[in-house]
Amino acid sequence: MRKGELTRAAILDVALDLASRDGLEGLTIGLLADKMNMSKSGVFAHFGSREDLQMEVLKLYHHRFEQEVFFPSVKEARGLSRLKAMYARWIKRVSVEIASGCIYISGAVEYDDRPGPIREELVSMVRAWQGALLRCVEQTIECGDLKADTDASQMVYEMYGLILALHHDARFLRRPGSVDRARSGFERLIMNYQNPSKNQANQAQ
Repeated sequence: MRKGELTRAAILDVALDLASRDGLEGLTIGLLADKMNMSKSGVFAHFGSREDLQMEVLKLYHHRFEQEVFFPSVKEARGLSRLKAMYARWIKRVSVEIASGCIYISGAVEYDDRPGPIREELVSMVRAWQGALLRCVEQTIECGDLKADTDASQMVYEMYGLILALHHDARFLRRPGSVDRARSGFERLIMNYQNPSKNQANQAQ
């Protein structure tokens, strides 16, 4: 990477840390310039506006989420193994973010009633992840690991609800054991939706 690209990448790293802590709306060119020991014009040279910076931070967050959660999980065989891998890696990432904050969740609070490009980008990213979860659940139904009458959308809704509850209880209430409860909740979901005949066959092997 050239010097300019390295500087831009370094700025984005710091900007992502700040946005995770203070929210996207708390991210300013001035604060970022202070953290980088740069002038405001130096930061502006890499990002034309504050909105451009916020958008790039969102894209970086989404990229890292995909690299840590989605892409490693899809290497697993289709079915329950892949679904469990997705949730396990999701839980692992959220556990790390308890100390800093999840931009998907904090961004939803910031932009739920604030129309504009940032909200649209954030919504498209969250929908893309929910869509990936939905496809995974549907494939798990198709391969027979889950009951044929499983409502895939409902199951994704419940999975997402567990993650939101985890973030709320662990980050806001500082409640011990929240991660374990989120894992237990998922296991109860699996038990509820799992195909009994497929489960018995696996136990017999």
